Amino acid sequence: MNNLNWIDRSIATISPRWAYKRAAWRSGMSVFDSGSRGRLNHGWNPSGSPNEQQKRGERALIRARAQDLEHNSDIVGGILNAFERNVIGTGIMLQAKIPHDVSGNASGELNQEIERLWKEFCKPENIDITGTQSMEEMTEMLLRRYNVDGGICAVKVYVNDSEFPFKIQLRSVDELNTLLVPGEGKRIVEGIELDDFNRPVAYHFKKASDGYFHNPAESVRIPAEDVIFLFDKKDPRQVREISRLATAMNRIKDANQYIEAISIKERVLACMSVFIKKSTPTGSVGRGVRGGGGSEVDYSGLSLAPGMVGELNPGDEVQTVIPTGQASNTRDFLSTLVRMIAAGLGLSYEAVSRDLSQVNYSSARQGLIEDRKLYKKMQNMIINRFLRPIYLEFLESMYLTGKIDLPLLAENKKKYTAHVWVPPGSTWIDPLKEAKANETALSSNQDTLARICAERGEDWRDVVIQRAAEINLINELIGEKSGKGAGHSEQDESDDDADEDADDAA
Repeated sequence: MNNLNWIDRSIATISPRWAYKRAAWRSGMSVFDSGSRGRLNHGWNPSGSPNEQQKRGERALIRARAQDLEHNSDIVGGILNAFERNVIGTGIMLQAKIPHDVSGNASGELNQEIERLWKEFCKPENIDITGTQSMEEMTEMLLRRYNVDGGICAVKVYVNDSEFPFKIQLRSVDELNTLLVPGEGKRIVEGIELDDFNRPVAYHFKKASDGYFHNPAESVRIPAEDVIFLFDKKDPRQVREISRLATAMNRIKDANQYIEAISIKERVLACMSVFIKKSTPTGSVGRGVRGGGGSEVDYSGLSLAPGMVGELNPGDEVQTVIPTGQASNTRDFLSTLVRMIAAGLGLSYEAVSRDLSQVNYSSARQGLIEDRKLYKKMQNMIINRFLRPIYLEFLESMYLTGKIDLPLLAENKKKYTAHVWVPPGSTWIDPLKEAKANETALSSNQDTLARICAERGEDWRDVVIQRAAEINLINELIGEKSGKGAGHSEQDESDDDADEDADDAA
């Protein structure tokens, strides 16, 4: 009866046979098995309401559970450390690329000055409004909250600071006021004010009333142009974030509970546990229950000790407690769980578990390639959505404060803001094989030096310039050692040889 719709149920009150025939025919005419309402899909009836309405009631609960796993799960710790280690690493470096046709021969010095100021700006006391985190540490927190909470807000702030008035304030998505009531024609969804195209206009944060406590009755409205809301948008109707651990949380919880159960079992096996089996009830109810005038032994608080000799009450005996079953399949079961968890997040099993016992060179390399694709995708997200707008705001603030001279900035803004980001480099499993493969790819024009250097976190121009400088220095040192001056050229050598031949001929 549960598989019948309201029409069939109405018909069933008059003719049950007719109603069940309708349901059977409808099930038989189904095109897709996933669209069938038969016995196998009984109870699988998700809501068809808009996606954001479904998530609204579960978002905070999922975020709280994800934060709990962050604090108490080794698997989540491995996931987050893998992302931080490979996406952020030692930091994403800036390289200013202002061309020569804008600032003349001084473009190299200008680029170096911008990079020097940026490096100084990235220190905790200059970039963070709280003065506690550097740029590298802020990006690590940003990546962690992006995966656990589903998103994070970075607010652009200006303060009275003569050196670096531009600051960054990171704010948790928990601070968005979800209880705010829309008014005056405004559309406010989960603390975000939207226009008719669902474009954020402003963000409403809870006002801090006492330290860490926020008062939902009062809000602080911050325009959208001053807020970078970093979250993973998967649906056109999506307005707020959802934890990226949502699909893996149940598996992670199962793994934690299974490990805890196995741990308890092994602790019990490592101990000697006994129970006292009594043949007669305690107390003195009835006649002939207890005989003799000896005192009764009390077992409460009694424990076993090495070399112990004890005495039991008449009729009592000791029974040991040994849990049955073995944990021989623990490794395989946990490996399967970790593989499913890692696959749901786009990572390999080895990246999360750090277990390399079942891989060879080919499988390890293939897994590493797939992992690096995900790491590269996250690096691009952080660069394009966080680092790039922060750098452009920083450059403008330095120009307005007179720290950097940028002539005709309005006319040449694109050229003055030209820059690249160099992510942390990475090495392969067998450097010799990779070096030979790169050499072959370069000689056959199947690859470029720019892409090879980018994989190592380097700029190919810097590599070429540095190599040229090293080769010139080596040639210069070799020339001086052989008695030839630095200005001694091949033409001079040929002239000397010609003179010697002429002398011999004479």
